[in-house]
Amino acid sequence: MNHVRLQCVAISLAVGLFLSLATSILQATDAKAPFQLATFSADVTPPVGHPLLANLVPPATAVNDPLFAKGIVLLGPDGPIVLVAVDWCEIRNEAHDRWREVLAEAAGTTPNRVLVASVHQHDAPLADLEAERILRSHKLTSHIIDLDFHEKAVRNVARALRDSLASAVPITHIGLGKAKARQLASNRRYLDDNGRPRYDRMSTTHDATIRARPEGTIDPWLKTLVFYHGDQPVAALSAYATHPMSYYGTGRISADFPGLARRRRQLEMPEVAQIYFSGASGNLTVGKYNDGSPANRQVLADRLYQAMKEAWQAIQRYPLQQVEFRAVPLRLEPRGGPDFTVAGLEKKLTTSTTSKAQCLAAMGLAWRKRADAGYRLDLPVIDFGVAQFVLLPAESYIEFQLLAQKLRPDSFVMVAGYGECAPGYIPIERAWQEQDFNLDSWCWVAPGAEQAMGDALRAALQVPKK
Repeated sequence: MNHVRLQCVAISLAVGLFLSLATSILQATDAKAPFQLATFSADVTPPVGHPLLANLVPPATAVNDPLFAKGIVLLGPDGPIVLVAVDWCEIRNEAHDRWREVLAEAAGTTPNRVLVASVHQHDAPLADLEAERILRSHKLTSHIIDLDFHEKAVRNVARALRDSLASAVPITHIGLGKAKARQLASNRRYLDDNGRPRYDRMSTTHDATIRARPEGTIDPWLKTLVFYHGDQPVAALSAYATHPMSYYGTGRISADFPGLARRRRQLEMPEVAQIYFSGASGNLTVGKYNDGSPANRQVLADRLYQAMKEAWQAIQRYPLQQVEFRAVPLRLEPRGGPDFTVAGLEKKLTTSTTSKAQCLAAMGLAWRKRADAGYRLDLPVIDFGVAQFVLLPAESYIEFQLLAQKLRPDSFVMVAGYGECAPGYIPIERAWQEQDFNLDSWCWVAPGAEQAMGDALRAALQVPKK
């Protein structure tokens, strides 16, 4: 019996020594790890009665499911980088500046290293502070955003970010995976029976004949980028390009089908922060696969969830050896024509009788004044060596996402859309030539943006001009 006890004691000592040594090695590895990651999340649901989609749909009457701002802070030798996805329709102009300024202060970094993306659900707020002030200065009853709610939301997110820094963990690896999302995205553009292009396949498409047309130009791949602490995954960033609406305009606040898919993944993997970005999807919708029936929201969520799950299963891990940040200035010329000049927009503001027209005019004015003063957006890239994360502005068309990937065929290029949203739709030239009617009132940039976007992408991805 004594012999058995001695063996047990010896085994216990050996196990204890092994665990102590393993812990010491891990701590030593952690101490040498140049990168750390903190994850944060905050509720950004507006109160009942708040405007949704810049007052273009009924205001909030109830909450179907809450809205969140979910993000990461990547800490490294060159300073923190913040990346956050917000369940709002858009964040524009001064509101976009405010988000970056407040989160930069909380993270101890500079505003240009804060990447703010809207997920772009439509039963959600749209933030444009200057446009709201323009409406108030004209004593109009139309409203876009409650200024106090906006400031409170931004500060709550900043508080969550600041608190998360105490729990930052060393990051040793990144994982890259992708999977096709089946029967989800389709292009608004399709050819009719006479071979003529049409652009009316919207998020909800009741006409079965239109739904039957081919998907058109899309990016079928959902991509996932994972940060690891040793073998432990810490955060998963997923991006897929399509407008994220199954139906909207009900007054019921919702993160729609991406929110449902994200929540399901989060419940499955509570230890891994799940963050979702809508890709460059200005001209993509779920219209081919969506008749607008409420039950179809869950069907679309299940398809997105399945792609997230399959992308995770395809993950390949790499040591995290570099994190480089670049931001390229991007000049998008403001749209011309009498309806888009300062004078034309002010006339619309004062003579229009509908809330929609007044809010559109105010948003156009907020952007136009900036653009006329020489304002430049930036096009940021986080470069991990084996992968690049690109944030495109506003409602960039899918062709810009495909271009980014084509420019770096050797690498894993993940693209998010809906950064600074002030320009509205950013189309390719063909859309102008074919009279894409979506460019009627929600596009505040002039033709020629395709060249500017291409040049900025080449510079940001460090691809020489041909």
